[in-house]
Amino acid sequence: MESGARTAPSPAAAALPRSAASQLLRDYLTLTKPKVQSLLLFTTVTTMYVAGDPSIGLILLTCLGGALSAGGAGAVNHAIDRDVDQLMTRTADRPVASGRVSPRAAIAFGVLLAATSFLLMSLTINPLAASLSLSGFLGYVFLYTLWLKRLTWQNIVWGGAAGAVPPLVAWAAVTGGLSGMAFYLFAIVFFWTPPHFWALSLLMKDDYAKAGIPMLPVVRGEAETRRQIMLYTVLLYAVTQLPFCAGGLGIAYLVPSMLLGAVFIYFSYKLLRVADRTWALRTYLFSLAYLALLFLAMAIAANV
Repeated sequence: MESGARTAPSPAAAALPRSAASQLLRDYLTLTKPKVQSLLLFTTVTTMYVAGDPSIGLILLTCLGGALSAGGAGAVNHAIDRDVDQLMTRTADRPVASGRVSPRAAIAFGVLLAATSFLLMSLTINPLAASLSLSGFLGYVFLYTLWLKRLTWQNIVWGGAAGAVPPLVAWAAVTGGLSGMAFYLFAIVFFWTPPHFWALSLLMKDDYAKAGIPMLPVVRGEAETRRQIMLYTVLLYAVTQLPFCAGGLGIAYLVPSMLLGAVFIYFSYKLLRVADRTWALRTYLFSLAYLALLFLAMAIAANV
């Protein structure tokens, strides 16, 4: 062989950089919590159709801005919560908790996403929508992650306000302002969050206890958690009737909202009476479908 000739890299050696790059991309995508975002973006799109007749371009820009902001909040959350994530089975393999991404890199990535979201929405949509989206980022990072999560069992109640911001952002994007209907939709997501998350926390109680996170089942017990889920589900049912009672949506919304609410109450009642993981899981999974179907019913009712 000539001295200047080069030996071709083996397939295994060539695959290593690609594999490392793929893992890094997956890790940074994981930082943005895409599974959590999917439902938030769905409520954004459906709210926009309740608010008016948005163009496809406006919908895409609003969803992109919202995804960047929520993704940024998720990335910062990964960095701040790395110590407790390491203690919980469900989260131990997260990118920062496992050491694959540094806390500093995750925070820088999160702040960059949030800043990009604010700039994009300010320039292409309007300052109100951009500011509301930024408030969701700040609320999730500072109100929930840094303060309430480790302080009180009501962490998800008040911290859940950050997750209820997307309908406000969507409404502002379409109309340039806010109205009573926008705040009704905010309230629906706000009251939906506790029964949804507490059903999950029943399944993850041991993990939260191990990590020292004062989630409701850890602090007040599973029986009290089930009672609170039932209470908030009834409150949610009442709140979901506001769009109809205020004249914003008609019978095409009222009927599905009542049916969906009745089914949610049934799940919560069964969970209250039957204290097992099966009904906790069923209630959690139905809560996801419930919110999606409720907002879909709103969008359809607003356009019939």
